[in-house]
Amino acid sequence: MKLHSVVWVIGTLQDIVSGYANPEACSGTCVNAHDPSVIRRSDGTYFRFSTGGKIAVHTAPDIMGPWTYKGAVLPSGSSIDLDGNQDLWAPEVALVGSAYYLYYSVSTFGVQNSAIGVATSSTMDVGSWKDLGSTGIRSSPGKPYNAIDPSLIIADGTYLLTFGSFWKDIHQVPLKNPPKTVASGASAYQLAYDPATTAEEGACVFKRGSYYYLFYSKGQCCGYDANRPPAGGEYKILVCRSTSATGGFVDARGNACSSGGGTVVLESHGYVYGPGGQGVYDDPNYGPILYYHYVDTRVGYADGQKRFRWNTISFSSGWPVV
Repeated sequence: MKLHSVVWVIGTLQDIVSGYANPEACSGTCVNAHDPSVIRRSDGTYFRFSTGGKIAVHTAPDIMGPWTYKGAVLPSGSSIDLDGNQDLWAPEVALVGSAYYLYYSVSTFGVQNSAIGVATSSTMDVGSWKDLGSTGIRSSPGKPYNAIDPSLIIADGTYLLTFGSFWKDIHQVPLKNPPKTVASGASAYQLAYDPATTAEEGACVFKRGSYYYLFYSKGQCCGYDANRPPAGGEYKILVCRSTSATGGFVDARGNACSSGGGTVVLESHGYVYGPGGQGVYDDPNYGPILYYHYVDTRVGYADGQKRFRWNTISFSSGWPVV
C-alpha cells in the first residue's frame, strides 16, 4: 500500500473514533479569528468578520482561503455610548435586499452592560460601512439577558434577531423592516436556557427543509492558557430544532432547549479544542457549512491563537452531522 493511502486510512479511522471529521483546510490569515461571520459576495469574494480590531475584515477567493486582512469595519469604533465601544465583539453579517447589515456587540467581559449595534454597506468593502448605532437591544443588571452575540434570520417575512450570553442564555426579538431597530412594541423572549450552567451563547437560527435549527455554543469560551476548565467544560457546539423560528426548540431526544436540552454537533476532538463561536452558511460551492473558531492543541491555547475553520454538514438524518 502506498504511503498516502496509509495516511488516508489512518486519518479516516481517527475521524471515526472521534466521531467528527477534522476541520477543512484554511490558508492565509486563519488565526486570531474569534466569533467569525462569513458570507460570499456575488462576485465570488468571501468576506470574514471577527471580534477585535474594531471588527476585523478578511477576504478570500474561496472559503479555504487564502485569507487576507483588509482593515476594520468601524475604524473609529461604535457611536454607542457604552464601555467597550472601541473593542467590538461578535459580528454577524447578512444580505438584506441589496444592502449588507452587520450586527455587533458593545460590552466588556463578564458584565451585563451591553448593547447590540448595526452598520450597513452596499459592498462590504473596508471604508464603505456606515454605523447606525444601537438597534435598541440593550441590557443592564436585572434584565434576563445579555445583549451580545446577535444573529439575524428572516422567517415568513419577519426579521428576527437572536442573541444572548449567560444570565438566562438565548433570547430573540423581532426587528422592523428594514431591520435596523426593534419592532414597535416588541420585547425579547427566551429560546434556550440551561439552568444548571447558564453557559449558553452565540446562537444562530438556520432554516433547512421544514425545520429551523438553533445552533449555539456552550461552556467556557476563553482564557484556556490561564484557566482551562475540567474536561468537557470547554466550548462546544449544540443544536435544537423546531418547525417555528420563534420557539419550541427541542433536541434529538425531544428535550426542550429552554430546559437544558441540546444535541452536540461538534466538540473537542484530536487537536481541536473548544470549537464554538459558530455560524452556519449555505455556501453556493460546498452546500451547508458550519464555521467556527477553536484552538489547536499542537500550537497553543491563548485567545489570540484561535483559528478559523469549517466543515460541511449533512441534514440527511434530520439533524446536522459534521
